[in-house]
Amino acid sequence: MRLIVAFLTLLFVTPAFADDGIITKSSNYSVKDTISRFEAAVKSREGAGFIVFTEIDHAAAGKKFGIDMRPRTVLIFGNPKLGTPVMAKTPLLAIDNPPKALVWEDDQGKVWLSYNSADYLYKSNKTIYPRHGLETPPNYAAFAKVLNDITDEATK
Repeated sequence: MRLIVAFLTLLFVTPAFADDGIITKSSNYSVKDTISRFEAAVKSREGAGFIVFTEIDHAAAGKKFGIDMRPRTVLIFGNPKLGTPVMAKTPLLAIDNPPKALVWEDDQGKVWLSYNSADYLYKSNKTIYPRHGLETPPNYAAFAKVLNDITDEATK
């Protein structure tokens, strides 16, 4: 009986999972709709300084050169109010920031949204902030919550 319950749980409940600092959430929407919902969620926080800088459509770029691949779109977003002062003092931080989200479709047609966790950005040894000799910012927990809220709005 336990095996049946576990199997049914896997079939019908797809929780977010993290691997090496990457959080991946299952989306209830198409790639296009997940991207639109993500952008809208970020834009709704524009008053706090959040913006989407750009998107990179890897599938479209590959198609231009005759290479087909399932949808893979990277959204580059962030908060210039918070990030720009840090980059002004630590220029090489700009190679790793702003944060990115990837909306992608797997081989079965399931849509996912993946992004670096706040722990990866700020706390893990040899990752983004520690790599540049920076301390974890005091707004770390709030940023982690915003990432979770934005990605939930995009996927649920």
